[in-house]
Amino acid sequence: MQWISGENVSLVLFFIGVYGLVARRNMVKAIISLGIMQSAIILYFLAAGAPVHPVPPIGDVSAAVAVADPLPQAMMITDIVIGIGTTAVALTMVIHLYHQYGTTNWLKAKWKRKD
Repeated sequence: MQWISGENVSLVLFFIGVYGLVARRNMVKAIISLGIMQSAIILYFLAAGAPVHPVPPIGDVSAAVAVADPLPQAMMITDIVIGIGTTAVALTMVIHLYHQYGTTNWLKAKWKRKD
């Protein structure tokens, strides 16, 4: 059994992202952790159903050859585009909150808001 595979690496990356999201109070580090988690999810979906030696589904492909499924690849491209947009909006909000409260720490911004 092979321990280093796409699924296992994606699980490790996902939990590194969860740790970064839970353990850090900095908003920029939280956004980076969400990006790491998104990359792990993309890697998992692409590696989960991939055959060992895939052939592109172009032209005349016999039934005996393992063909790569283009649907997960197309969906992950969509996920990448949505992730870029979400990251851009989140960073814009962090910049606005930094200009308003003078910090990127979640708790300090919360306490300054109460004052």
